[in-house]
Amino acid sequence: MTSSPADSDLHRRPDPGGSWFAAKTSVPAAPEATAVAEPEAELELEPEPEAESVYQAGSLAGPVASNEPEPLNEFRVVNEPADDDVVTGGLPGGPAEARVEAAAGAAARAAARQAPVRPAPPRPAGPGLRGEQPGYTLAPVPEASWSIDPGRRRAWLSRALLLLILALQAALSVRLSNTAFQDEALYMYAGHMELAHLLHGAALPKDYSSYFSGSPVLYPIVAAVVENHFGMLGVRLFSLLSMLGATSVLYAFSRRLFNERVALGAAAMFAVTQSTVVLGFFATYDAPAVLLLAVATWIVIRTDRAPAAVVLLAAPVAVLAVGAKYASGLYLPVLVLLAFLTGRRNRLRQPLLRGVLLALGMGGMLWAGLHFTDVLKGVQATTTDRAHGTETALSLIRQSAQWGGLMFATAVGGLIAYTVRGRMNESPLVRTATGPGRKRRLMLGLLLVGTALLAPAYQIHLHTSVALYKHIGFGLLFAAPMAGIGMSRLVGSHFRHPQLGILLWVVMLSLGLSQSVWRFDTWPNSTQMVAVLKQHVNSHGRYLASADNVPAYYLRAQTRQDQWTSTYGIGYLDQGGKLHSGDDGYRTAIADGWFDLIVLDGVATPDTDRVVVAAIAQSPHYRLLGRLPFTTVGGTGYYRIWVKQ
Repeated sequence: MTSSPADSDLHRRPDPGGSWFAAKTSVPAAPEATAVAEPEAELELEPEPEAESVYQAGSLAGPVASNEPEPLNEFRVVNEPADDDVVTGGLPGGPAEARVEAAAGAAARAAARQAPVRPAPPRPAGPGLRGEQPGYTLAPVPEASWSIDPGRRRAWLSRALLLLILALQAALSVRLSNTAFQDEALYMYAGHMELAHLLHGAALPKDYSSYFSGSPVLYPIVAAVVENHFGMLGVRLFSLLSMLGATSVLYAFSRRLFNERVALGAAAMFAVTQSTVVLGFFATYDAPAVLLLAVATWIVIRTDRAPAAVVLLAAPVAVLAVGAKYASGLYLPVLVLLAFLTGRRNRLRQPLLRGVLLALGMGGMLWAGLHFTDVLKGVQATTTDRAHGTETALSLIRQSAQWGGLMFATAVGGLIAYTVRGRMNESPLVRTATGPGRKRRLMLGLLLVGTALLAPAYQIHLHTSVALYKHIGFGLLFAAPMAGIGMSRLVGSHFRHPQLGILLWVVMLSLGLSQSVWRFDTWPNSTQMVAVLKQHVNSHGRYLASADNVPAYYLRAQTRQDQWTSTYGIGYLDQGGKLHSGDDGYRTAIADGWFDLIVLDGVATPDTDRVVVAAIAQSPHYRLLGRLPFTTVGGTGYYRIWVKQ
């Protein structure tokens, strides 16, 4: 019987990804000759003997070229060879045996092509028969949907997501609102005084370098210049730009260490923490210091394959961060260890030299800064020899867990997951790719995660929570990449469990929202108080205030800072030349009628305020001008203002 041109043979071939599927291919019609073939050439849809495999040693060079039509009785099976099959030709025995058997198979195929064949009668179509036409054909499917090499599309997509994260971070920060905090007021006022001193030689009202926790000639001057043109809002927006830059640089070095998914997770979590949101709209030197630390970290990681000396580019940036805020020096050893751990793998000289050079570079610059400037007293007063408080370690641990505990726990989970499995790519093509060893991964993870504990540990040592909510953000910057791994592994390969990652991030967002609003409501709004004081102050009076930096900043056009005395401490000389300090100083000064105006809020220093109120009640020199209500997280309070009568 004859077959029509529409008749076809069923061929099986592998798809590019290695999976198997069946497809129909058209076959040329048989020649007109009707000679009877040998019995072994009878057309049957059965596979030929094992010698017909195209992966046999004799056919590895490709099929035999022929102008004759493909015999209809060949059923070709293409098998994906294992590593051993490539060597032996997929046949039993060694290479010599494979060559002999392959040669015999090639001769048999050549004879079959030359022999005329008689088509077998067509089989009736029916369900389940191997010769029926399929309803559809499977398209080739790639082995993995997550590409090994980052393409342009993936890069732009990740950058677009980063822009969304930055937009959210900016929105969370600018929604905060309150008048200047006493630290903000102090730094902006000091910046104006330092700028006048540098430009015009004006005398400084106070020795700012003796008690500032950052160099008074760095951030305060920048803040003063910005404030001259854009007001306090402009200075706060400068902090916002600094924190947005820190988040962007965090994304950059997390991507360099791991991949885009980890980097996006790190940036998304860091952007919504209380520290990041508050510092993004807080006119202090913390935000620029975080940015400088992030840039120094990026330089250390980015130069991992460069010559060892290139890492010295990070030294001036890191030292500048310490100059902006002395507490940044706590993280300089982290940069040195990071320079060592991120050096070239399987080598000791280059990583070790990177760490040594960076340590020497930063150490030399710090030595020069301390010996050729007058900041040493400030470093000792605010950092190394800071006065101890009375808060318990348990209270400080609770506050640290409240403000950064969830992100820290996520980072710990990322540390464990990264130590167990270091592969960052989902493609099975890289399952055997080499990477950092388990010990190296463990050391890197411990360094990044452990850095988040430095600030809480130091403040537990000092028994004080002053500025703890800000300092936690410095450590979370380093722990964020590990937290990104934790979120990535929680979601799973190919976004298997996205709801878990979304739940984690939403909880962190909720905490950041509530905690940042709470933080901005911890000090009273001073708008009404400043409006009243403006009518009763001048350039020669003497004034006592709970948070004296706030009225000194807002009323700097009418008063000088040395006219104001704070309730944080006093040194009063009586008419006999005797010096009185502490509570006795306030009592004596009020009894002598030294102050022309007194304003208390009961929030900044409640214990001292009670001493002052008791002294005013016993003095005939003062009368109550009024009480101005305000609301904080502690409830409703009052500004109480007394004037000299």
